[in-house]
Formats: sequence, C-alpha cells, structure tokens
Amino acid sequence: MKKLLILLFAAFLLAGCSNDNDTENTKNKETLTIYTTVFPLQYFAERIAGEHADVSSIYPPGADEHTFEPSQKDMIALAESDLFFYIGMGLEGFVDKAKSTMKGENVRMVAAAKDIHPEENAEDEHEGHEDENENEHEDGHNHGDVDPHVWLDPVYAKELAKSIKDELSKAKPNLKDEFEKNYTELIADLDELDQNFKETAANAKINKIIVSHSAFGYWESRYGIEQVPIAGMSTSSEPTQKDMEKIIKTINKYGIRYILVEQNVSSKLAEAISAETDSELLKVHNLSTRTDRDIKNKETYFTLMEKNLKTLEKAMN
Repeated sequence: MKKLLILLFAAFLLAGCSNDNDTENTKNKETLTIYTTVFPLQYFAERIAGEHADVSSIYPPGADEHTFEPSQKDMIALAESDLFFYIGMGLEGFVDKAKSTMKGENVRMVAAAKDIHPEENAEDEHEGHEDENENEHEDGHNHGDVDPHVWLDPVYAKELAKSIKDELSKAKPNLKDEFEKNYTELIADLDELDQNFKETAANAKINKIIVSHSAFGYWESRYGIEQVPIAGMSTSSEPTQKDMEKIIKTINKYGIRYILVEQNVSSKLAEAISAETDSELLKVHNLSTRTDRDIKNKETYFTLMEKNLKTLEKAMN
C-alpha cells in the first residue's frame, strides 16, 4: 500500500511538471502543429506563420461548417496539436465538447473572432430596413441573429488575422518580428480587397442578391449589398412556402436575373426558384471549406474572393 501511494505521488508530480512546461515545450518546437475550422483561418495562419507551422483545417473538403462533427481520429489529431483556431460566435457546435474532452491536453484553443462584436452596431446598421424584412423568414433570416460568417468581410478578416498573429507570437516569441511582417503584408492585401468590394458595390445597378443561405449579411452592412437568402443563418433551416413566394416576388419585382448558390450547400430550392422565375444559377463561394477542385487548383482566400467579386459584378448588373 505504501509503495502504491509513493507511485501515485510520483505520477502527480510528473503531471504537474508536464503542465508547467507545456508553454516552454511549445516554444522549443521547431514547427508548430496547428488546426483550424474554416478555411480562411487556415489560410491566414499559413500566411502569418510561414514555414514555422504545419496548418490544416479539421474540415474535409466540401463539409458544412454548421453541421460538422469531428471523428475520434480528428479529436486525437486536435489533442496532439499546439494550437486550434476556430471562429466562435456559435458556429462550431462541437467546440464546447472538444474543450471538455481535451481539458488536460497541451493544445491552446482560440476563438479567433472573440474581439469581433457586430451585434453592437446591428441596430444602427439596419435602421430603415423594415421594408426589406418582409423577405426574411423567422427561421434564421432575422438580422438580429449573430452572423458567424465574419471572414467574408475583409475588415473583420483583419481582426481574425490579428488574433492568429498574437497567438503565434505567444507560442514563438523569438519569431514575433517575422510574424508581424507577414501579418502586415496580409493586412495590405485585405485592405485592397476591401477597396475592390467598395468599387464593385458603388458601380452596381441592383443592390440585391438572392443567395442559397444567409451567409453574406456582412456584405450588406459593410457595402450595401443586400442579401435575400433562401435558407436561414444555418444551412439546416428551410424556408416555408410563404417565404418562397416572397423570394419569387422580390426576383420579379426587381428584375433579378441570377440566384447565387454556394459550393457546399444544396441547390435544390434554388433550382426550383430558378425554374419558376426563369433566372440563372451562379456560383458564389462562402469560403468555409474548399472543394477538392479548389484544393487541386490551389485556390486561396484571395483568389476565391476575387471570383466572388466577378460573380457579384454579373449578378448586380
């Protein structure tokens, strides 16, 4: 019995030493292992960390960011990583459980959007939109909902990048200057993208777009590009027959010729509305995950967003 107590006490001491040295071990690793949820977090981490990190998204190609559940293999990979970046804002339903499961592991889990608070300006941004609200249905289309798709707004994307840069600098303080340099270059690219969106919106003849689900609200609050979504904030929410009729009425009223469908969202409802209104389907990318083709073509955050701009130019003119 005495020998067993000695062994247990020794194990406790070793565990304590391990926890105390977690941060030091991360600092001493040559290459960080990083996992993310949505693709933009992966891309920003790759840009900022450069050769000093192996970065992967936990999402498989084409996954739905709203309904994804990690496998046991995914959880093991997360537990063995150094950093895990996720959006937060209620997007990734599995994260709370993952935090509990990996409480004793040496992985830092970071909500990259923790400093983004769009709801604080929501009331001011949407004043005078009462007329447009007739095109929204109760199941997720209300602009009062917190929209987690912040990466589609180049300005909020800068906040995501800053969160990643700060965490990388904590993990590898000796590389802080390099991370800062890479971050500054990324910010310049995001500023240019922001300007391109402003110009596209300013030159548009129609400021409304019909989209497959409510992922593009920040284009409205930032650039005045109003989304009329078929599904709600989550892809699992479906419109009622009344909602469908209102969407069709909007298309006919404003002479909208295109419906924008996303790379990882079912287009069945969009196809039905397209047939009813004689409108065409156009691809728009929500960037939450890349498809196999995107990966093969080495698409980046910026190449996909530039394609979105071309889609918007066509849809709004």
